Amino acid sequence: MKNVSEERKRPAARQTAGPAASAPAHDDQRGTRNRVARSILDHGPSTAAELALRLELTQAAVRRHLDALAAEGVVEPREKRVYGARGRGRPAKAFALTDCGRDAFDQAYDDLAADALRWIAQSAGGGAKGEAAVAAFARARLAAQAEGYREAVESADPEARTEALAKALTADGYAATARSAPNPQLGEQLCQHHCPVVHVAEQYPQLCEAETEVFSRLLGTHVQRLATIAHGDGVCTTFVPKAGAGKAAHRTGGHTPQTTTASASTAGRNPA
Repeated sequence: MKNVSEERKRPAARQTAGPAASAPAHDDQRGTRNRVARSILDHGPSTAAELALRLELTQAAVRRHLDALAAEGVVEPREKRVYGARGRGRPAKAFALTDCGRDAFDQAYDDLAADALRWIAQSAGGGAKGEAAVAAFARARLAAQAEGYREAVESADPEARTEALAKALTADGYAATARSAPNPQLGEQLCQHHCPVVHVAEQYPQLCEAETEVFSRLLGTHVQRLATIAHGDGVCTTFVPKAGAGKAAHRTGGHTPQTTTASASTAGRNPA
């Protein structure tokens, strides 16, 4: 009878412990899910395989978290951009943060900033004069911000200046990285995986234009904005040519991307 009594108590003990034990498990799941979302923020649109490698999780676990984040409207699937020839088979699906997902990462005061820029434009008379006034404000704001980056960039070796700028931008919340362009002989790409002012930049691309001009001055070369989060791309991408890239392209028979400072037709929008 003693053994039977003990066996009857054990399930009861497990049932009592069930709800209490589930709370830490739920917290762990939420914490891992936040790590997945943060990794996408820091590195841009990512596949389940890339996230699994980065976070040291199984792909099956990552997919479960991605499904949950997609159901919450935090991430959305996109076709992964492929440089060069596409391999056989279906392309890997990459996941990017939605506007809702980005809102969770310190994007406050958007309405206030947009209202302030709208007031600047209207006070200048609207139309072309208003756009010019917003552009002048954006340049002044970015010029002051750039002074904080100048020392870091100028103290770096010429070939390391894009990386130095990326680190300075990351310290300001832009989650930036520097990587080789698809043709490394031609240059690098400065990638910003987060934009604290994205919702304002959607309405006022002058912010992106001024930022591109600042990058050009800091790096001492003309640059080309290839994509922006404000335009709907997963990452703000700026092409930075290497010195002598034109000669390298001529020797290899390639083409050097046209590099320009920001203009209303490119900065803040993804040029076709």
